Amino acid sequence: MTGFRNLGALIDPAADAGKTALIDMAGGSARHVSYGELDALSNAVARGLLRRGLRRGDRIGILAANSTEFLAALNGAMRAGLVAVPVNWRFPPATVEYVLGNSGASLVFADAARLAAVPAGLPRVELGGVEWEALLDPGPFEAVTPEPAEPALFLYTSGSTGRPKGVVLSHQSHLWVVEQRLKGADMRQERALIAAPLYHMNGLALAQLASAAHITVVLLPQFEARAYLRAIGEHRATWITGVPPMMAMLLQERDLLAATDTSSVRHVRCGSAPTSPALLAAIKAAFPQARFVNGYGTTECGPVVFGLHPDGLPTPPLSVGYPHPAVELRLNAQNVLEQKCPGMMNGYWNRPDLRPPITEDGFYVTGDVFHRDENGFFTVVGRVDDMFISGGENIFPSEVEKVLETHPGVEQSAVIPVPDDIKGTKPVAFVVRRAGATVDEAALKSHALAHAPAYMHPRRVWFVEALPLMGTNKIDKAQLAAWARERLA
Repeated sequence: MTGFRNLGALIDPAADAGKTALIDMAGGSARHVSYGELDALSNAVARGLLRRGLRRGDRIGILAANSTEFLAALNGAMRAGLVAVPVNWRFPPATVEYVLGNSGASLVFADAARLAAVPAGLPRVELGGVEWEALLDPGPFEAVTPEPAEPALFLYTSGSTGRPKGVVLSHQSHLWVVEQRLKGADMRQERALIAAPLYHMNGLALAQLASAAHITVVLLPQFEARAYLRAIGEHRATWITGVPPMMAMLLQERDLLAATDTSSVRHVRCGSAPTSPALLAAIKAAFPQARFVNGYGTTECGPVVFGLHPDGLPTPPLSVGYPHPAVELRLNAQNVLEQKCPGMMNGYWNRPDLRPPITEDGFYVTGDVFHRDENGFFTVVGRVDDMFISGGENIFPSEVEKVLETHPGVEQSAVIPVPDDIKGTKPVAFVVRRAGATVDEAALKSHALAHAPAYMHPRRVWFVEALPLMGTNKIDKAQLAAWARERLA
C-alpha cells in the first residue's frame, strides 16, 4: 500500500519538491511547474473553496482544456472533500448544461475559451483570471480523510448512445487503481506525455499515476498531431498514451515524424478502442525502441484489467493481455466481459431511469465482446451495441476495419451499418487513404471479399480526408451515420 488516503493528495510531501511535475504547454511555450508549486496551488484551491462556503460533498465542475490550473482545481476540490466533475468541453452547449445540471454543480471552474459555455446563473471562476487569484487561499492544508466509498469524481460518459451518464468514482476505488499500477512498473525515470483530455479516463488516470510516481508530465492543452510530435522530440518523452485515432493522425504527419528523434519513447500505450494490425505495425515502425501495450479499461472500473501472463508467455500482438491477478473476469454467454474489482464505480449519479449494469453477484457488465485464446489471453472483438446483423450474420465493425486496414493504400477506416431493404442493414465504410495512394472503392471491395466472408464486405466505400472525432478522440460514429445518410440520399 502507498499510504495515500485522498485521491487529490497523491504528491508525496517527503519527495523532492523541486522536481518538475509539469511541463505545461497550455500557453504555447513550456512552463515548468515543480511538485512543490503544484502541491501548494492545490492546497490554496482547497482552502479557497472552503473559505467560499462550499461544503463536503458539493460538486465542482471543471470546463477547461488541460493545464496546471485544471489539475490544481481537480486536486484542491478532492482534498477539501468536494467532488470534482470534469466536463467534456466538446459537448454541445445543451449537453454541457445537462451535465452540470445533472451533477448539481455548485461552482464551475472554466478557462477563458470556455467561460461563456457555463450556463447563466451558475457561479463560475475563470482559471488563471482575477477571480481565480481571489479564490486562492495560500497556506498548509491537511486533505480530508474520506469515508468508505465517499465520491471523489464524477466522470461523464461520451453520450454516444444517449444522455451522458455520471460515473461516480470513490477515493478508495481509484487509489486502488494507482496502487496497482505503481506495483506494475518502476516509473522513476519516465517522462510522460499527456494530450488526451483530463475529463476522460485515459488522460486523467495517467496524470494521477504520474503524480503518485513523482515523475514529470509534459502536458498539452489538447491533442494536435504536430504539437504532440514536437513535444516528444523537444522534451524527450519516454511514455506516451492515447487512443487509436490519435495514433493514426500522428502517423500521418510523415515529414515531421521523419525529422523527429523518437528514440526516447520506451512505452506506447493505446486504449479505449481496438488497434488494427496495420496501425500496430506503423506504431512499432515509428517508435522502434518502445514496448507497445494494447490497453483496456472502462470509466466504470478503471484501467487495471489485464497484464502479463504469469508463466511469462508473450502477449499476442493484438491482445490486451492476461487477466490481472487482482481482478475477477469472466465472459458471459454472449462473450461479453464481466469484471469485479475494488476499482468499480459506486453507480450512475442521479439517473433513477437507468438500471446499473451490475450482476446480482457484483460483476460489472462491460458491454465489450472478447475472444479468449487457449493460453488465457483476451482480445477485443468489439462493442456488443456496435454489432449489427446483416442478412442473419453478426458483424462487428472493428473486424471489417481490420481487414480494410491490411490494404497498403489504407491509413484508417471506420465501418457503420446503414438500412437495407433486403438484409435489414449492410456495412459501409469511410476510409482515409495513405499518403500518395490511389486506391479506389472497387479495389477495397475486392480486397475485403478476398480476405473476409462476403457478408462482411462494405457495400459502399467513401474516401475522406480525416475521420470525425468525439471529445474523447474516439471516432464519432453518429457523425459518420449522418454523412452516410447524405451520401445515400
